[in-house]
Amino acid sequence: MYQPVFGMQAPPTFNSFPGYEGLLPGVSGGFHPPPPSQPFPTPVPMVQQDWSIPKLSEESVREAFISFASSQCCYSSGPARDGMITGIEQFNTYRYRLETFTESRKTEWTTKPYEGQTVNPFAQPPPGPWEMPVMAPVMFKDNRQELEIPNSQSVKSCDTCSATGRSRCAKCTGTGSITCFTCSGRGVGSAQDRCAPCSGTGRRMCSNCSGQGTKECTKCKGKRQLLSYIKLTVEWKNNVEDFVVEQSSGLNVTKLGEVSGKPLFKDTQPMVYPLTGFPHPGLVEAANKMVLKHRNNFSQTGRILQQQQSVELIPITKVAYQWKGKHYFYFVYGTESKVNAEDYPAKCCCVIL
Repeated sequence: MYQPVFGMQAPPTFNSFPGYEGLLPGVSGGFHPPPPSQPFPTPVPMVQQDWSIPKLSEESVREAFISFASSQCCYSSGPARDGMITGIEQFNTYRYRLETFTESRKTEWTTKPYEGQTVNPFAQPPPGPWEMPVMAPVMFKDNRQELEIPNSQSVKSCDTCSATGRSRCAKCTGTGSITCFTCSGRGVGSAQDRCAPCSGTGRRMCSNCSGQGTKECTKCKGKRQLLSYIKLTVEWKNNVEDFVVEQSSGLNVTKLGEVSGKPLFKDTQPMVYPLTGFPHPGLVEAANKMVLKHRNNFSQTGRILQQQQSVELIPITKVAYQWKGKHYFYFVYGTESKVNAEDYPAKCCCVIL
């Protein structure tokens, strides 16, 4: 029978490490409260500038419409090329965006196969979750890192295989053989002659375990012992929220998420101050509420590393046109001049072979 190697140690008491009280094996410890948050930031004045976008010409909106029709496999370009433009209206709108880049840390007891490394679990207390150094993240990019808390390790026997390094094969239930699928276990074929693949036994060697009845233990990978330790998971997440000022063009506001606008203002700070000095009061009010909401929500379970707020002016042009005696309209929006024309009059049902 296998005997544990010399020096193997029992796992530490799960409440014995300062800063990890209540952390139980097999149960995530949840998020650890972050250090005190940064002081409230000071306001950043907005630079006065031109808040307008030049109106698109008839030539520009027609060119965008033709490009749109040409990109659709089932659209005739006739309405886009020959439709008579009867009106052009501008419905520019503002978009405020707040990005809050956060870091959160959570811990849990876990195990991995023991590779023979030196383990001294009681040499000194392990560092706290927020004392662990981590690789500096790229700001405003989601990321994740898993670390092993030093001085939290201990060695124990594998409870899955009872420290044997092998576990019973699930396919053959430990017998080393399975029912022959050629003869369905009868030992004879359709002509009542002896089944050749199983030599008339009705059983064949289990290919999953090569006839041994056992396989390498998936938990300890055959090492017979497990290294128990506290795993720290660090997550960085960019939390993005937009507010678009209501506009009466009729264009679905969700479409604006597909395009960019003319940048008017951008402010990047460890923590931003609510927007001030912007000429649209509705946007200022929404921005202030959003900044306070992010600060309250994301400082409870994580640490705010950086915030970024911006204002864009998104151009929206509504174009009315006439085609074969009927009236239609389409939108040209964003700095990319993207087109939305849900009632395009010359669609066909095509089949791609």
